[in-house]
Amino acid sequence: MLDSSLPKADVTEAAPPVIELRNLHKRYGDLEVLKGVDLRAPQGQVISLIGSSGSGKSTLLRCANLLENSQDGDVLFQGERIRWHGGGLDRHPADRRQVTRIRTNLAMVFQQFNLWAHMTIIQNVMEAPVTVLGQDRKEVRARAQALLDKVGIGDKAEAWPAQLSGGQQQRAAIARALAMEPQALLFDEPTSALDPELEQEVVRVIKSLADEGRTMILVTHDMRLAADVSDHVVFLHEGRIGEEGPPSRLFGSPETPRLRQFLSAGQAA
Repeated sequence: MLDSSLPKADVTEAAPPVIELRNLHKRYGDLEVLKGVDLRAPQGQVISLIGSSGSGKSTLLRCANLLENSQDGDVLFQGERIRWHGGGLDRHPADRRQVTRIRTNLAMVFQQFNLWAHMTIIQNVMEAPVTVLGQDRKEVRARAQALLDKVGIGDKAEAWPAQLSGGQQQRAAIARALAMEPQALLFDEPTSALDPELEQEVVRVIKSLADEGRTMILVTHDMRLAADVSDHVVFLHEGRIGEEGPPSRLFGSPETPRLRQFLSAGQAA
């Protein structure tokens, strides 16, 4: 874990970005969803992706985690370039072992929790470190309990997912992601399936992770969350970066008419 006592500016220059995307293109058949996107997530920084539905935010996140194959451009993890085979719609990673190794260092939290219903909450948190990383079950169990305590649901360790509220399930999903001790956390609309009261439970956890100096890429519809936790905000519009910069500028004095319109629509809602 990074030393959260250090200012964030002190931890970003010592290493290449944890995740870097260069001129990324993504198509589904004839539909081009990403049209040459550049993105950097330096160590210890929180990057928020905002934009209208269909702008390419979630697709970009899935390409960064190699859950989707891009058709052109580069994906780098801590300076290591993903090797590709083929081109266009036939492009795919050339080395599956490289992908597996990198994915074990990137943890993704989805909108719909995706907990295993046949496992208790603590079993959900333990599963990947034990089966994927081969770690000692007793040690993993102790760490899993500590992580559940950390996200505020330590008393739910032996409960089943169906017995938890949506906010509790999402916090369990965050604990599960943290159990892999990833280099970066990727959040895909982690609060959009929750009502406002339960949403705040998850927001508090995300803010605490940001305060620790964790590297995160966050796709969110919650502009207040993006403003509070982000070091850098990227506004996607029709598959391209429409505007980007520190949250104080993007939310305080947006430069492009499209971003001003997007923010005004959100305030009206």
